Amino acid sequence: MQSLSFTEPMALAAVFFALLAGGILKGATGAGAPLLAVPVMAAVYDVRVAVAVMVLPNLLSNLWQARKYHAHHVGGGVALKLSLMGAVGAAAGTVLLAWLPVSILQIFMAVVITGYIALRLLKPAMALSMPMASRLAAVAGFFAGVLQGAAGISAPIAVTFLSAMKLQRVQFIVTVACFFAAVGLAQLPVQVIYGIMTWHLSVLSLLAFAPLLMGMPVGEWIGKRISPQVFDRVILILLGLLALRLVWVEVF
Repeated sequence: MQSLSFTEPMALAAVFFALLAGGILKGATGAGAPLLAVPVMAAVYDVRVAVAVMVLPNLLSNLWQARKYHAHHVGGGVALKLSLMGAVGAAAGTVLLAWLPVSILQIFMAVVITGYIALRLLKPAMALSMPMASRLAAVAGFFAGVLQGAAGISAPIAVTFLSAMKLQRVQFIVTVACFFAAVGLAQLPVQVIYGIMTWHLSVLSLLAFAPLLMGMPVGEWIGKRISPQVFDRVILILLGLLALRLVWVEVF
């Protein structure tokens, strides 16, 4: 993995604006900061740096949200199963992140993004009862964790699964916050062991809070003034362009 220098203004600017955009998305929709920030950073730099930089902002912000909304946990042990198996999957995914060639990781991220776009466009009318969700939570958590560990994006599985449960907003927030906090706690030590998270990147990851927090109120303002459908289409178009760029760079 290459070293991201603090003296590279273009690289630092790309990281800053990627996180700012991720904060805007989170402010407008309530979730999804890594969905935009990680692909942008990966397209400009590489997947390993992108996933590492996003770990601490994800971990700490979701620990805070999990604590804030802890009274709204759903029943059936869904959050616990999703989180515990998500942590196992994230550790496995981080090993893949460490061992697979960057070119394969870049293509893998492009495939994950494309899959997410397809799911959003098709909008499957899937609904899960609480008993069924409880039975599937461990499987969904594991594979979502693998995606989060290897590519920094678990939305194709995690968000789709939780959306199918038709949770109330606060229930969705606390469940997804527990999941992301658990996978972050699993990612961090494994990244350190494999040399992905260095002191250099850990400082950058900690500093990443600033643009993320700056973007959230902007996203809230946008979300109140622009149709959710229009905003959603803009994000999907941007993600599609990022996926094309990832493939183009590796193939051509």
